[in-house]
Amino acid sequence: MLVLLPPSEGKAASGRGAPLKAEGLSLPGLSGARQAVLDELVELCAADEEKAREVLGLSEGLRGEVAKNAELRTAGARPAGEIYTGVLYDALGLASLDAAAKRRAAKSLLVFSGLWGAVRVTDRIPSYRCSMGVKLPGLGALNAYWREVMADVLPEAAGQGLVLDLRSSAYASAWKPKGEVAGRTATVRVLHAQLVDGVEKRSVVSHFNKATKGRIVRDLLQAGAAPASPAELVGTLRGLGYAVEAEAPGKAGKAWQLDVVVTEIH
Repeated sequence: MLVLLPPSEGKAASGRGAPLKAEGLSLPGLSGARQAVLDELVELCAADEEKAREVLGLSEGLRGEVAKNAELRTAGARPAGEIYTGVLYDALGLASLDAAAKRRAAKSLLVFSGLWGAVRVTDRIPSYRCSMGVKLPGLGALNAYWREVMADVLPEAAGQGLVLDLRSSAYASAWKPKGEVAGRTATVRVLHAQLVDGVEKRSVVSHFNKATKGRIVRDLLQAGAAPASPAELVGTLRGLGYAVEAEAPGKAGKAWQLDVVVTEIH
């Protein structure tokens, strides 16, 4: 099983570890593209703070992120699973997983990134600021830039098993499974169901959507679950106590969409 995750906008500090060794990151097929994005991002942030802030879409209060990007080559690096924070990662709680679940996380989780393309949670990276929605002056829109590279690399990373896609739309646009891979891909939407004047209403609540996805991944890892297909995933999640609604796609080469319905927000 390969689980595709979005990054978090907020990130932990880089710390005092050894600096980035880009050649040691997973998915070596992305190395050239990573280097190109890194080079342009560092140059932009080192040369013109105001332009960099505009390109990166940063508020005045986030001005310090520009200086942080300018030092990416020398900043300390930490495992990506420690760098990424926020609602989904808090719910996932990588640090508190048992040893077996941590091994499964290292093998199955893949975090998408505007700067790195995609990394494993064990890959050592510095803290940075560069979303997939950024349009760099030289390389252009990063989602389009990564799309071409990902098309060659990600199908191999997906292997022959289930692909569980939990990415937000901006990061999902960088690689969309096609053909046979799409047929064994499942996307998840979390819906909050509540009664309004006796009628059930369903809505997507961003914070809880992220938290529930984090808990789903944690529960799968802790249970040692290994569903081989979207249909098996539905059964596995129901066995873990989730209310799941799913319908097989109408034609081959389309991903399954799973709705996880919750009645309480926490």
